[in-house]
Amino acid sequence: MSEKLTSINPATGKEIASYEIYDEKKVESALKQATKTFDVWRQFSFPQRAAVLKNIAKEIRKEKDKLVKLAVMEMGKPIQQGYYEVEKCAATLEFYAKNGAKFLADVVVKTDARKSYVSYQPLGTILAVMPWNFPYWQVFRAMAPTTMAGNTIILKHASNVSGCALAIEKIILKAGAPKGLLQTLLIPSSRVEQLIDDPRIAAVTLTGSTAAGSKVAEAAGRNLKKQVLELGGSDAYVILEDANMDTALAIGVRGRLVNSGQSCIAAKRFVVVKGVRKEFEQRFTEEMKKATYGDPMDESSRIGPMARTDLRDQLHEQVKKSIEKGAKLLCGGFIPDGPGAYYPPTVLTNVKKGMPAYDEELFGPVAAIIEAKDEKDAMRIANDSIYGLGGGIISKNRAKAEKLAARELNAGSCFVNDFVHSDPHLPFGGTKQSGYGRELGSFGIHEFVNIKTVYVK
Repeated sequence: MSEKLTSINPATGKEIASYEIYDEKKVESALKQATKTFDVWRQFSFPQRAAVLKNIAKEIRKEKDKLVKLAVMEMGKPIQQGYYEVEKCAATLEFYAKNGAKFLADVVVKTDARKSYVSYQPLGTILAVMPWNFPYWQVFRAMAPTTMAGNTIILKHASNVSGCALAIEKIILKAGAPKGLLQTLLIPSSRVEQLIDDPRIAAVTLTGSTAAGSKVAEAAGRNLKKQVLELGGSDAYVILEDANMDTALAIGVRGRLVNSGQSCIAAKRFVVVKGVRKEFEQRFTEEMKKATYGDPMDESSRIGPMARTDLRDQLHEQVKKSIEKGAKLLCGGFIPDGPGAYYPPTVLTNVKKGMPAYDEELFGPVAAIIEAKDEKDAMRIANDSIYGLGGGIISKNRAKAEKLAARELNAGSCFVNDFVHSDPHLPFGGTKQSGYGRELGSFGIHEFVNIKTVYVK
Protein backbone atom coordinates (compact mmCIF):
# COMPACT_ATOMS: atom_id res chain seq x y z
CA MET A 1 0.00 0.00 0.00
CA SER A 2 1.49 3.36 -1.07
CA GLU A 3 2.01 6.30 1.29
CA LYS A 4 -0.47 9.16 1.19
CA LEU A 5 -0.85 12.73 2.39
CA THR A 6 -4.19 13.26 4.12
CA SER A 7 -6.20 16.46 4.50
CA ILE A 8 -8.35 16.65 7.64
CA ASN A 9 -11.06 19.27 8.12
CA PRO A 10 -10.01 20.90 11.42
CA ALA A 11 -13.57 22.06 12.11
CA THR A 12 -14.95 18.52 12.11
CA GLY A 13 -11.95 16.21 12.42
CA LYS A 14 -13.11 14.32 9.34
CA GLU A 15 -10.95 13.36 6.38
CA ILE A 16 -11.48 15.48 3.27
CA ALA A 17 -9.16 13.75 0.82
CA SER A 18 -5.94 11.80 0.55
CA TYR A 19 -3.21 12.20 -2.06
CA GLU A 20 -0.59 9.81 -3.37
CA ILE A 21 2.94 10.87 -2.45
CA TYR A 22 5.01 11.50 -5.56
CA ASP A 23 7.62 8.86 -6.29
CA GLU A 24 11.17 9.62 -7.44
CA LYS A 25 10.19 9.24 -11.08
CA LYS A 26 7.55 11.97 -10.79
CA VAL A 27 9.94 14.28 -8.93
CA GLU A 28 12.61 13.75 -11.57
CA SER A 29 10.10 14.56 -14.31
CA ALA A 30 9.16 17.81 -12.56
CA LEU A 31 12.80 18.88 -12.18
CA LYS A 32 13.48 18.20 -15.87
CA GLN A 33 10.39 20.18 -16.85
CA ALA A 34 11.35 23.09 -14.58
CA THR A 35 14.80 23.28 -16.16
CA LYS A 36 13.36 23.07 -19.66
CA THR A 37 10.78 25.76 -18.93
CA PHE A 38 13.39 28.04 -17.36
CA ASP A 39 15.39 28.03 -20.60
CA VAL A 40 12.28 29.30 -22.40
CA TRP A 41 10.78 31.54 -19.71
CA ARG A 42 13.99 33.49 -19.12
CA GLN A 43 13.83 34.61 -22.77
CA PHE A 44 10.35 36.09 -22.32
CA SER A 45 10.37 39.88 -22.35
CA PHE A 46 9.12 41.75 -19.31
CA PRO A 47 5.84 42.62 -21.05
CA GLN A 48 5.34 38.93 -21.94
CA ARG A 49 5.97 37.82 -18.35
CA ALA A 50 3.70 40.59 -17.08
CA ALA A 51 0.88 39.40 -19.34
CA VAL A 52 1.14 35.90 -17.87
CA LEU A 53 1.04 37.22 -14.29
CA LYS A 54 -2.00 39.36 -15.11
CA ASN A 55 -3.78 36.33 -16.57
CA ILE A 56 -3.06 34.34 -13.41
CA ALA A 57 -4.56 37.17 -11.34
CA LYS A 58 -7.70 37.09 -13.51
CA GLU A 59 -7.98 33.33 -13.13
CA ILE A 60 -7.59 33.57 -9.35
CA ARG A 61 -10.50 36.00 -9.18
CA LYS A 62 -12.62 33.74 -11.41
CA GLU A 63 -11.96 30.77 -9.13
CA LYS A 64 -12.06 32.66 -5.82
CA ASP A 65 -15.13 30.87 -4.42
CA LYS A 66 -13.59 27.43 -4.98
CA LEU A 67 -10.22 28.53 -3.65
CA VAL A 68 -11.66 30.05 -0.49
CA LYS A 69 -13.86 27.03 0.25
CA LEU A 70 -10.86 24.74 -0.13
CA ALA A 71 -8.78 26.80 2.33
CA VAL A 72 -11.66 26.85 4.81
CA MET A 73 -11.96 23.08 4.61
CA GLU A 74 -8.26 22.23 4.70
CA MET A 75 -6.94 24.59 7.39
CA GLY A 76 -9.99 26.23 8.97
CA LYS A 77 -9.56 29.69 7.45
CA PRO A 78 -12.46 32.00 8.48
CA ILE A 79 -14.29 32.47 5.20
CA GLN A 80 -14.20 36.27 4.99
CA GLN A 81 -10.45 36.25 5.65
CA GLY A 82 -10.13 33.67 2.90
CA TYR A 83 -11.62 36.08 0.35
CA TYR A 84 -9.22 38.80 1.51
CA GLU A 85 -6.26 36.44 1.12
CA VAL A 86 -7.20 35.42 -2.41
CA GLU A 87 -7.68 39.03 -3.52
CA LYS A 88 -4.31 39.97 -2.04
CA CYS A 89 -2.67 37.26 -4.16
CA ALA A 90 -4.23 38.67 -7.34
CA ALA A 91 -3.25 42.23 -6.44
CA THR A 92 0.37 41.21 -5.79
CA LEU A 93 0.64 39.48 -9.15
CA GLU A 94 -0.62 42.68 -10.77
CA PHE A 95 1.84 44.75 -8.72
CA TYR A 96 4.83 42.83 -10.06
CA ALA A 97 3.39 42.73 -13.57
CA LYS A 98 3.29 46.54 -13.43
CA ASN A 99 6.59 47.19 -11.65
CA GLY A 100 8.84 44.22 -12.43
CA ALA A 101 10.51 45.76 -15.48
CA LYS A 102 11.29 48.94 -13.52
CA PHE A 103 12.72 47.00 -10.57
CA LEU A 104 14.94 44.91 -12.86
CA ALA A 105 16.04 47.59 -15.32
CA ASP A 106 19.78 47.88 -15.92
CA VAL A 107 21.47 50.39 -13.62
CA VAL A 108 24.16 52.46 -15.32
CA VAL A 109 27.22 53.13 -13.16
CA LYS A 110 29.80 55.67 -14.29
CA THR A 111 33.36 54.28 -14.22
CA ASP A 112 36.45 54.56 -16.43
CA ALA A 113 34.86 52.10 -18.87
CA ARG A 114 33.16 53.06 -22.12
CA LYS A 115 30.05 51.53 -20.57
CA SER A 116 29.42 49.87 -17.21
CA TYR A 117 26.18 48.82 -15.63
CA VAL A 118 24.44 46.37 -13.31
CA SER A 119 22.18 43.78 -14.90
CA TYR A 120 19.75 41.46 -13.11
CA GLN A 121 19.56 37.91 -14.49
CA PRO A 122 17.42 35.00 -13.22
CA LEU A 123 19.05 32.12 -11.35
CA GLY A 124 17.03 29.10 -12.48
CA THR A 125 14.56 26.93 -10.57
CA ILE A 126 13.72 28.06 -7.03
CA LEU A 127 12.46 25.62 -4.41
CA ALA A 128 9.61 27.16 -2.38
CA VAL A 129 8.83 25.41 0.92
CA MET A 130 5.58 26.92 2.16
CA PRO A 131 3.35 26.67 5.28
CA TRP A 132 -0.35 26.01 5.71
CA ASN A 133 -1.51 29.15 7.53
CA PHE A 134 -1.91 31.31 4.40
CA PRO A 135 -2.02 28.54 1.80
CA TYR A 136 -2.33 30.89 -1.19
CA TRP A 137 -0.73 34.14 -0.03
CA GLN A 138 2.56 32.60 1.10
CA VAL A 139 2.98 30.92 -2.29
CA PHE A 140 2.08 33.90 -4.49
CA ARG A 141 4.08 36.27 -2.27
CA ALA A 142 7.13 34.26 -3.32
CA MET A 143 5.98 33.27 -6.80
CA ALA A 144 5.06 36.70 -8.20
CA PRO A 145 8.48 38.40 -7.91
CA THR A 146 10.45 35.21 -8.50
CA THR A 147 8.78 34.34 -11.79
CA MET A 148 8.63 37.95 -12.94
CA ALA A 149 12.42 37.90 -12.58
CA GLY A 150 12.56 34.95 -15.00
CA ASN A 151 12.83 31.97 -12.64
CA THR A 152 10.70 28.83 -12.39
CA ILE A 153 9.41 27.34 -9.13
CA ILE A 154 9.12 23.92 -7.53
CA LEU A 155 6.55 24.12 -4.71
CA LYS A 156 6.70 21.86 -1.67
CA HIS A 157 3.61 22.94 0.25
CA ALA A 158 2.52 21.89 3.75
CA SER A 159 1.09 18.37 3.66
CA ASN A 160 -2.26 19.33 5.22
CA VAL A 161 -3.07 21.76 2.37
CA SER A 162 -2.25 19.51 -0.57
CA GLY A 163 -5.55 20.40 -2.22
CA CYS A 164 -4.63 24.10 -2.15
CA ALA A 165 -1.19 23.29 -3.55
CA LEU A 166 -2.64 21.40 -6.52
CA ALA A 167 -5.24 24.15 -7.08
CA ILE A 168 -2.44 26.74 -7.36
CA GLU A 169 -0.63 24.72 -10.02
CA LYS A 170 -3.87 24.14 -11.93
CA ILE A 171 -4.82 27.83 -11.94
CA ILE A 172 -1.39 28.87 -13.22
CA LEU A 173 -1.65 26.41 -16.10
CA LYS A 174 -5.26 27.40 -16.82
CA ALA A 175 -4.12 31.03 -17.08
CA GLY A 176 -1.89 30.13 -20.02
CA ALA A 177 1.47 30.07 -18.23
CA PRO A 178 4.14 27.82 -19.73
CA LYS A 179 3.97 24.25 -18.44
CA GLY A 180 6.45 23.95 -15.60
CA LEU A 181 6.45 27.61 -14.52
CA LEU A 182 5.27 26.38 -11.09
CA GLN A 183 4.96 22.71 -10.21
CA THR A 184 3.65 21.21 -6.99
CA LEU A 185 5.43 18.21 -5.50
CA LEU A 186 3.39 16.17 -3.04
CA ILE A 187 6.22 14.89 -0.87
CA PRO A 188 6.90 14.75 2.88
CA SER A 189 9.24 17.23 4.56
CA SER A 190 11.83 14.48 4.96
CA ARG A 191 12.56 14.69 1.22
CA VAL A 192 13.21 18.45 1.08
CA GLU A 193 16.93 18.05 1.78
CA GLN A 194 17.25 15.72 -1.21
CA LEU A 195 15.71 18.41 -3.41
CA ILE A 196 18.09 21.06 -2.09
CA ASP A 197 21.01 18.77 -2.90
CA ASP A 198 19.89 18.52 -6.54
CA PRO A 199 22.02 20.80 -8.77
CA ARG A 200 18.92 21.83 -10.74
CA ILE A 201 17.60 23.70 -7.69
CA ALA A 202 19.31 27.10 -7.75
CA ALA A 203 18.04 28.55 -4.46
CA VAL A 204 15.47 28.07 -1.71
CA THR A 205 12.75 30.20 -0.12
CA LEU A 206 11.01 28.98 3.02
CA THR A 207 8.28 30.34 5.24
CA GLY A 208 7.85 28.29 8.38
CA SER A 209 9.15 27.58 11.85
CA THR A 210 12.60 28.55 13.05
CA ALA A 211 13.44 24.84 13.42
CA ALA A 212 12.48 24.14 9.80
CA GLY A 213 14.43 27.19 8.64
CA SER A 214 17.54 25.98 10.43
CA LYS A 215 17.39 22.62 8.66
CA VAL A 216 16.87 24.21 5.25
CA ALA A 217 19.65 26.74 5.88
CA GLU A 218 22.04 23.93 6.81
CA ALA A 219 21.26 21.95 3.66
CA ALA A 220 21.37 25.01 1.40
CA GLY A 221 24.56 26.27 3.01
CA ARG A 222 26.25 22.93 2.44
CA ASN A 223 25.35 23.32 -1.24
CA LEU A 224 26.26 27.04 -1.33
CA LYS A 225 22.74 27.98 -2.40
CA LYS A 226 21.00 31.25 -1.65
CA GLN A 227 18.10 31.16 0.84
CA VAL A 228 15.34 33.50 1.94
CA LEU A 229 13.88 32.47 5.29
CA GLU A 230 10.74 33.97 6.86
CA LEU A 231 10.45 32.20 10.18
CA GLY A 232 8.68 32.45 13.53
CA GLY A 233 7.74 35.58 15.36
CA SER A 234 6.60 36.78 18.77
CA ASP A 235 5.58 40.31 17.87
CA ALA A 236 5.52 42.81 20.71
CA TYR A 237 2.99 45.63 20.73
CA VAL A 238 4.13 48.41 23.04
CA ILE A 239 1.25 50.34 24.62
CA LEU A 240 2.69 53.64 25.86
CA GLU A 241 1.13 55.68 28.66
CA ASP A 242 -0.27 58.28 26.25
CA ALA A 243 -1.86 55.69 23.94
CA ASN A 244 -5.42 56.19 22.73
CA MET A 245 -6.98 53.21 24.48
CA ASP A 246 -9.71 52.68 21.89
CA THR A 247 -7.04 52.53 19.19
CA ALA A 248 -4.87 50.18 21.25
CA LEU A 249 -7.79 47.81 21.83
CA ALA A 250 -8.95 47.74 18.20
CA ILE A 251 -5.43 47.12 16.91
CA GLY A 252 -4.61 44.64 19.66
CA VAL A 253 -7.65 42.42 19.26
CA ARG A 254 -7.50 42.42 15.45
CA GLY A 255 -3.76 41.89 15.46
CA ARG A 256 -3.99 38.96 17.88
CA LEU A 257 -6.94 37.17 16.26
CA VAL A 258 -6.10 37.51 12.55
CA ASN A 259 -6.20 34.08 10.91
CA SER A 260 -7.40 32.66 14.25
CA GLY A 261 -4.12 33.79 15.77
CA GLN A 262 -2.09 31.63 13.38
CA SER A 263 0.15 34.24 11.82
CA CYS A 264 3.88 34.83 12.20
CA ILE A 265 3.18 38.57 12.45
CA ALA A 266 0.16 38.38 14.74
CA ALA A 267 0.30 40.51 17.88
CA LYS A 268 1.47 38.14 20.59
CA ARG A 269 3.12 40.02 23.45
CA PHE A 270 1.40 43.17 24.73
CA VAL A 271 3.99 45.23 26.58
CA VAL A 272 1.97 47.79 28.52
CA VAL A 273 3.41 50.68 30.54
CA LYS A 274 2.39 50.41 34.20
CA GLY A 275 0.18 53.52 34.28
CA VAL A 276 -2.31 52.09 31.73
CA ARG A 277 -1.82 48.38 32.26
CA LYS A 278 -4.97 47.82 34.39
CA GLU A 279 -7.27 49.67 32.00
CA PHE A 280 -5.84 47.96 28.93
CA GLU A 281 -5.95 44.55 30.59
CA GLN A 282 -9.59 44.87 31.68
CA ARG A 283 -10.93 46.26 28.41
CA PHE A 284 -8.80 43.99 26.21
CA THR A 285 -10.04 40.92 28.06
CA GLU A 286 -13.65 42.06 27.63
CA GLU A 287 -13.11 42.43 23.86
CA MET A 288 -11.40 39.06 23.56
CA LYS A 289 -14.33 37.41 25.34
CA LYS A 290 -16.71 38.89 22.74
CA ALA A 291 -14.83 37.38 19.80
CA THR A 292 -16.91 34.51 18.46
CA TYR A 293 -15.35 31.24 17.41
CA GLY A 294 -17.04 28.47 15.49
CA ASP A 295 -17.67 27.08 12.01
CA PRO A 296 -15.25 28.88 9.66
CA MET A 297 -17.82 28.67 6.87
CA ASP A 298 -20.13 30.86 8.96
CA GLU A 299 -19.45 34.53 8.22
CA SER A 300 -20.29 35.43 11.82
CA SER A 301 -17.36 33.38 13.14
CA ARG A 302 -14.43 35.68 13.73
CA ILE A 303 -12.22 32.73 14.65
CA GLY A 304 -12.15 29.29 13.13
CA PRO A 305 -10.45 26.18 14.47
CA MET A 306 -6.71 25.84 14.61
CA ALA A 307 -5.30 23.98 11.61
CA ARG A 308 -4.63 20.70 13.43
CA THR A 309 -5.45 19.21 16.81
CA ASP A 310 -1.78 18.60 17.63
CA LEU A 311 -1.10 22.33 17.15
CA ARG A 312 -4.06 23.19 19.39
CA ASP A 313 -2.84 20.77 22.07
CA GLN A 314 0.69 22.19 21.89
CA LEU A 315 -0.66 25.72 22.38
CA HIS A 316 -2.72 24.56 25.36
CA GLU A 317 0.41 23.07 26.95
CA GLN A 318 2.17 26.43 26.57
CA VAL A 319 -0.75 28.14 28.31
CA LYS A 320 -0.81 25.58 31.15
CA LYS A 321 2.96 25.78 31.71
CA SER A 322 2.81 29.58 31.80
CA ILE A 323 0.08 29.43 34.45
CA GLU A 324 2.09 26.90 36.46
CA LYS A 325 4.98 29.40 36.44
CA GLY A 326 2.81 32.25 37.74
CA ALA A 327 0.88 33.72 34.83
CA LYS A 328 -2.76 34.62 35.55
CA LEU A 329 -5.52 33.42 33.24
CA LEU A 330 -8.10 36.13 32.47
CA CYS A 331 -10.21 34.29 29.88
CA GLY A 332 -10.17 31.19 27.70
CA GLY A 333 -7.44 28.66 28.34
CA PHE A 334 -9.48 25.46 27.87
CA ILE A 335 -10.10 22.87 25.18
CA PRO A 336 -13.79 22.99 24.20
CA ASP A 337 -15.93 19.88 24.14
CA GLY A 338 -16.86 18.42 20.80
CA PRO A 339 -15.09 17.79 17.52
CA GLY A 340 -12.62 20.09 15.83
CA ALA A 341 -9.36 21.80 16.76
CA TYR A 342 -10.98 24.81 18.41
CA TYR A 343 -9.34 27.00 21.05
CA PRO A 344 -11.04 30.05 22.56
CA PRO A 345 -9.56 33.57 22.68
CA THR A 346 -7.27 33.49 25.69
CA VAL A 347 -5.59 36.23 27.73
CA LEU A 348 -2.70 35.72 30.15
CA THR A 349 -1.35 38.46 32.40
CA ASN A 350 1.50 38.67 34.93
CA VAL A 351 3.64 37.12 32.18
CA LYS A 352 7.34 37.02 33.00
CA LYS A 353 10.59 35.84 31.46
CA GLY A 354 10.98 32.08 31.78
CA MET A 355 7.36 31.37 30.83
CA PRO A 356 6.41 29.95 27.42
CA ALA A 357 4.08 32.95 26.96
CA TYR A 358 7.11 35.26 27.24
CA ASP A 359 9.87 33.21 25.61
CA GLU A 360 8.12 31.22 22.89
CA GLU A 361 5.88 31.87 19.90
CA LEU A 362 2.20 31.35 20.73
CA PHE A 363 0.74 30.29 17.37
CA GLY A 364 -2.94 30.63 18.15
CA PRO A 365 -5.47 33.01 19.77
CA VAL A 366 -3.53 33.55 23.02
CA ALA A 367 -2.38 37.00 24.16
CA ALA A 368 0.33 37.65 26.76
CA ILE A 369 0.22 40.90 28.76
CA ILE A 370 3.55 42.05 30.19
CA GLU A 371 3.83 45.11 32.42
CA ALA A 372 6.67 47.60 31.86
CA LYS A 373 7.83 50.19 34.37
CA ASP A 374 8.19 52.94 31.78
CA GLU A 375 8.89 53.60 28.11
CA LYS A 376 12.53 52.55 28.32
CA ASP A 377 11.64 49.32 30.09
CA ALA A 378 8.91 48.65 27.52
CA MET A 379 11.41 48.82 24.66
CA ARG A 380 13.78 46.54 26.55
CA ILE A 381 11.05 43.95 27.02
CA ALA A 382 9.89 44.23 23.40
CA ASN A 383 13.41 43.46 22.20
CA ASP A 384 13.97 40.71 24.78
CA SER A 385 13.12 37.91 22.36
CA ILE A 386 14.91 35.48 20.08
CA TYR A 387 12.54 36.70 17.35
CA GLY A 388 12.47 39.90 15.35
CA LEU A 389 9.77 39.68 12.69
CA GLY A 390 7.37 42.51 13.48
CA GLY A 391 6.23 44.84 16.21
CA GLY A 392 4.04 47.81 16.96
CA ILE A 393 3.98 50.97 19.07
CA ILE A 394 0.74 52.63 20.12
CA SER A 395 0.99 56.30 21.13
CA LYS A 396 -0.71 59.64 20.49
CA ASN A 397 2.74 61.15 20.01
CA ARG A 398 3.40 59.91 16.48
CA ALA A 399 6.81 61.57 16.18
CA LYS A 400 8.06 59.88 19.34
CA ALA A 401 6.54 56.53 18.37
CA GLU A 402 8.05 56.75 14.88
CA LYS A 403 11.50 57.42 16.35
CA LEU A 404 11.17 54.40 18.65
CA ALA A 405 9.94 52.21 15.78
CA ALA A 406 12.74 53.30 13.45
CA ARG A 407 15.65 53.29 15.90
CA GLU A 408 14.79 51.18 18.94
CA LEU A 409 12.41 48.36 18.03
CA ASN A 410 14.46 45.45 16.69
CA ALA A 411 12.28 43.84 14.04
CA GLY A 412 11.89 43.67 10.28
CA SER A 413 8.51 45.46 10.22
CA CYS A 414 7.70 48.15 12.79
CA PHE A 415 4.26 49.76 12.72
CA VAL A 416 2.96 52.82 14.55
CA ASN A 417 -0.74 52.90 15.53
CA ASP A 418 -1.61 49.95 13.31
CA PHE A 419 -1.27 46.17 13.37
CA VAL A 420 1.61 44.61 11.46
CA HIS A 421 0.72 43.37 7.98
CA SER A 422 2.49 42.75 4.69
CA ASP A 423 2.12 44.99 1.65
CA PRO A 424 3.51 44.23 -1.83
CA HIS A 425 4.97 47.76 -1.98
CA LEU A 426 7.18 47.19 1.08
CA PRO A 427 9.91 44.66 1.93
CA PHE A 428 8.92 41.92 4.35
CA GLY A 429 11.15 39.74 6.54
CA GLY A 430 12.81 39.46 9.91
CA THR A 431 15.94 39.59 12.01
CA LYS A 432 17.45 37.27 14.64
CA GLN A 433 15.73 33.86 14.63
CA SER A 434 12.88 35.22 12.52
CA GLY A 435 15.10 34.66 9.48
CA TYR A 436 16.82 36.71 6.80
CA GLY A 437 16.30 37.95 3.29
CA ARG A 438 13.29 39.93 2.12
CA GLU A 439 10.12 39.29 0.18
CA LEU A 440 7.94 41.87 -1.56
CA GLY A 441 8.76 45.37 -2.77
CA SER A 442 11.76 45.93 -5.02
CA PHE A 443 13.92 44.05 -2.49
CA GLY A 444 11.94 40.85 -2.93
CA ILE A 445 12.46 40.66 -6.68
CA HIS A 446 16.22 41.12 -6.25
CA GLU A 447 16.67 38.13 -3.94
CA PHE A 448 16.75 35.47 -6.65
CA VAL A 449 18.70 37.12 -9.42
CA ASN A 450 22.36 37.26 -10.37
CA ILE A 451 23.33 40.88 -9.75
CA LYS A 452 25.76 41.06 -12.63
CA THR A 453 28.39 43.70 -13.44
CA VAL A 454 28.80 44.36 -17.17
CA TYR A 455 31.91 46.34 -18.08
CA VAL A 456 32.73 47.41 -21.62
CA LYS A 457 36.12 49.07 -22.25
